Parts: sequence; C-alpha cells; structure tokens
Amino acid sequence: MQAVRFDGHGGTEVIDYGEVPDPEVGRDEVLVDVKAGALNHLDVWTRRGLPGLDLEMPHVPGSDAAGVVLETGPDVRRFEAGDRVALSAGVWCGDCEFCRDGDYPLCTSFHVIGEHVPGVHSERAAIPEDNLVPVPDDVDWATAAAAPLVFQTAWRMLVTRADVDPGESVLVLGASGGVGHAAVQIAAHAGAEVYATASTEEKRRYAEELGATRAIDYEDADFADEIRARTGKRGVDVVVDHVGEATWDQSLRSLAKGGRLVTCGATTGGKPETHVQRLFWNHLSVLGSTMATPGEVDDVLSLVWDGTFDVRIRDVLPMSETARAHELLENREGFGKVVVIPDSDY
Repeated sequence: MQAVRFDGHGGTEVIDYGEVPDPEVGRDEVLVDVKAGALNHLDVWTRRGLPGLDLEMPHVPGSDAAGVVLETGPDVRRFEAGDRVALSAGVWCGDCEFCRDGDYPLCTSFHVIGEHVPGVHSERAAIPEDNLVPVPDDVDWATAAAAPLVFQTAWRMLVTRADVDPGESVLVLGASGGVGHAAVQIAAHAGAEVYATASTEEKRRYAEELGATRAIDYEDADFADEIRARTGKRGVDVVVDHVGEATWDQSLRSLAKGGRLVTCGATTGGKPETHVQRLFWNHLSVLGSTMATPGEVDDVLSLVWDGTFDVRIRDVLPMSETARAHELLENREGFGKVVVIPDSDY
C-alpha cells in the first residue's frame, strides 16, 4: 500500500510517498480504510527529530485520520466492517496508578500514535480499538480527520486543567493554528471573554468569527501591553500558550493576579526564562496538559459532530504532497488544519 514516510530526520526533503507493507491486524485492532488524514505541529517536530525519540525507520507519520472499518480483530467488540471511525491518538497502559484512576494522559507509558509509533497517513492503518471513536454519517471526512487531536487537547486545557468559568477572560495565542482555533471556540462556549493573537488581518478576522472579542496582531505590538490596556491593567484569568520561549514572558505578564497559564506545547522552544517573583507575588499557576481522556474526547467531539464547533480547514492536499503540507504549518500559512488524502482517493 502507499503511505507517507521518511527514512531519517530533517527538513521537508526527507518526506516521501511510496510503498510500505500492508498492516497486520492484531487481536484488539481495527483495519481502517483511511479516507483523510490531518497534520499537526507534532508531525513537524517528529519529522525534525525530538530528544529521546528513537523511531524505527522508515517511519509513517500522522496522528489524525478518519475512514471506514474494513475488518476487525477477534477481540474487538465496539466496531464492525463498514463503521465510520476517527483516530484518537493517545495510548495508555491501563495498569499504572494513573490509568487505574482513569486519568489516562498521565499514564507512565503514555505515547502518541504517529509520534512514538507508526502513524496513520497511509491508505490503510491497523489501529487499537480503544483509539477509535465513531463518526456520524453526516460528518465529512476532512472534519472527522482534522478534529480529534486539537479539539481534545484544547478541551482538556480549558475545561479540565484551567477550569474556565463563565465571565472569566481568556487569551489564546496562535489562534490560526489547530489548537488555537479550537481553544477560541471552547473558551467562548464556556462563557469566557476571549482575546486572541494572530499575525494577519485575515487570521484575526477568522478568530473573531469563531468567538474572540478582540484579536491582536502580535507582530505589531507587545500583546501583554495590549491585554493590560484592554482590561484596565487587570490582565486575563487564563492564557493558552502552546508557543513556548518566544511568548512565555508576555504570557505571564498578561495574567491577572491569581491567573492560570495552561500549555500543551512549545513550538518556538521549551526552555523559556521565568521571573519567579512574578509567579509567587501574583499567585500565578502554570498548568501543563497533554491530549485527553476518552470521556473528554467524547464530550468535545459531540460538539464538533453537531456543528457547535467549527473545524476550519486551510487546505486539502494529496498525501504525495505532504511536504507542502508541512511547509504550510512551518510558514504559518492560512487558518486552521491541513488535510491530506490518499492519492488513490484524491
């Protein structure tokens, strides 16, 4: 079968689309005919190489996909041939203290399909039953593929970790990205006043269409100063920061006393400087968050499937043009998710 793959870490030139062995279906796995996949910044970092990431090469990337069940292993009970499904990429052991408490993202061996193990940007994929969610008949494949990773991530960040209440204020950085555009909508749905940052007028307009009260041009101004000015020097209750080093200080300066910074990533680097005095004097909290529990996935995807949340797609490309898809993410071109479709279906 055909799949996206790379034989080593590096730039977009390492990405290829070619033959790989057909997947073998385990006892608890489901063979899926992939109709669409979607990219995340995680795909960029996996391709570049991460500290401690030792992949078997060639590696098939991809942590988002949707398609039709072709066959099931003998132990599978939730799905049968013909079902429409999407991937939820977090994998847990089920036995450690955190799994026994039901907080699977804290699993001591937690890992992500497409990052630590082979992914799903291929014509077919064998996926553990626990990593699939049903997709309603009226949801298109691009939406089904693009929604799960970013919406579950943003939901856990805002609803579970930051525990946003109605009437609070939230600043979402990078509102044009996958997690960013999901976070804007989830914060607005929670009843918060939402601020967002984006680099172009078009992206800022999209952010405001999705629920932001005000979108700020972070390239033209210090967004912390803008937030202080717009909130009467108070600051916001919550900052969603998945950018890292480049924005960390401004994010902390944007917080009101008692505010919470919640982070799920560090696309500009993971070792920012922190003024500890600001943390303790202002009683600030820094919260980490990764992926979500199955219950959180079900909660947020039900709101995607019924149209409450809008999955914005910036481009749809054949899988053979995945290198171009990576460039769209790296160059911050467009708003929302990039979808790739097997060439045989494009």
